[in-house]
Amino acid sequence: MAREFKRTDRVADQIQRDLAVLIQREIKDPRLGMVTISHAKVSKDLGYADVYITVMPFGDQDEADVIKASLKVLNSAAGFLRSELARGIKLRIMPQLRFHFDESVERGRRLHSLIESAYQQEKIRQHDDSDDEE
Repeated sequence: MAREFKRTDRVADQIQRDLAVLIQREIKDPRLGMVTISHAKVSKDLGYADVYITVMPFGDQDEADVIKASLKVLNSAAGFLRSELARGIKLRIMPQLRFHFDESVERGRRLHSLIESAYQQEKIRQHDDSDDEE
C-alpha cells in the first residue's frame, strides 16, 4: 500500500506551522507587516524550503512597499528562523528557507471580483430583457 503523504509534504507542513509561530513570537522588526504563511514547499533532498507568504498592510501603507519590506526582513532573518526550526524539528538536514510572496490569493480576489461583476451585469441584462417583453 502506498503512503498517503510524502515525507517532504509532512516536513513542509511542520515547517509551515512552526514558522507561523516563530514569526509571530520572535521577529520584532517594525517593518514586518501582518504575515501569513500560505504554503511551504520542500525540495526532495531537503536542501531548500520555499515559503510562500501573504501580507496585510496596516492603515494607509502601500501594499507593494509592505510586501517588499516584509520579504526583506524575512529573508534576512532566514538563518535565525532556520536555527530555531532545527531545535524543534529533528531532521538531519534543515532546509534553507527562501521566502516568496504568494500571488495566488490576490489572483483569486481579482477573479472573484470579475465573476461577481459579470454576474451583476447578467442580472441587470435579464431584468432589462424581462421589462422589454412586458
